[in-house]
Amino acid sequence: MKNLDEIISAVKVGELIGGKKEPEENKVLKKVLWVLAIIGAVAAIAGIAFAVYKYLTPSFLDDFDDDFDDDFDDDFFEEEEPLEIKPEA
Repeated sequence: MKNLDEIISAVKVGELIGGKKEPEENKVLKKVLWVLAIIGAVAAIAGIAFAVYKYLTPSFLDDFDDDFDDDFDDDFFEEEEPLEIKPEA
């Protein structure tokens, strides 16, 4: 029983000093998952911000611009009467 207690305490001390060693694959996998999670969170926030912007932006400005362009074009293309030149007497 004394030997078993010594082995258990040695294992506990070894775990405290060295800690549990994770395989290198798990460390790389965790880093990749964190990077993808951060990118996904940023993309989700950007998507929400764009949706809110589109929802809150008034759409009547586009209609106003179209109406203004039509009236503006008509002023330049009206036909004018030709000028008559009178001979000097």
